Amino acid sequence: MPAKLQTVDDRPALRLERRLKHAPEKVWHAITDPAELAHWFPAAVDVDLRDGGAIRFTFPGADDVTTGQVRTVDPPREFTFTWNDDTLRWLISPDGDGSLLEFTHTFGRGDPAIAKLAAGRTAAGWDVCLDTLDARLAGEPHEPPEDWHAPMASYVDDFGLGDGEVLEDGTIRFRRDLVWKPVDEVRALLPGEPGWHVVHDPLEGTRVEFTEAPEPDVAAQLARRHEQLDKLFAATHGVELPDWPAERVEAVRKHYAERPTQG
Repeated sequence: MPAKLQTVDDRPALRLERRLKHAPEKVWHAITDPAELAHWFPAAVDVDLRDGGAIRFTFPGADDVTTGQVRTVDPPREFTFTWNDDTLRWLISPDGDGSLLEFTHTFGRGDPAIAKLAAGRTAAGWDVCLDTLDARLAGEPHEPPEDWHAPMASYVDDFGLGDGEVLEDGTIRFRRDLVWKPVDEVRALLPGEPGWHVVHDPLEGTRVEFTEAPEPDVAAQLARRHEQLDKLFAATHGVELPDWPAERVEAVRKHYAERPTQG
């Protein structure tokens, strides 16, 4: 089941589900034991498995350690912890002869609108992690995808994260997450016109922002720039997208014309 983007206490949150053909106790072991986490979780984990215990994360090849705190340990039902300012909650319930795993990742840091931009890449990453967990439980191999652009771009579209907005003064604005791409590489791909700005945050990654004055047909303007941002995102992954067909251009223009765009 694809990830869903929700709001929890005014914060953006991703929710994913997996129905697993394994007992809750086996799933619990796979999501709490560091030796098992090493097979599917995105970072190496060292955890004091108790309410209030410390939890530490180390990415492969990285020297720095990020930390969090265990919030809930209720075997084999709930495991909740923080990672930096984010909250990860794992709920396991019996489901026939297997289990239902419900996972929620709540983004806890900074401006909710900026935090939300990362939901596309984060959802694609967790999809891979949970697919790998499922394979691990079944004793089967699982190869990560070679193409990360397509699933991330799909989630960006599904969640509306590629949409532009019209600010109170009429300015149009786009803000697009570019994962962790080096700023210099992104700048080399930007069009040679004003309005483009690249931002890099050590914790949030890289994003591009574009602003310009409105044109008479704002909906068409937004559609044109939307296509341009899609191509830029693809280019940062080494993918060259073709021009949108006329029917898609019209559909996106109509989308902007029919919905409130003011931010």
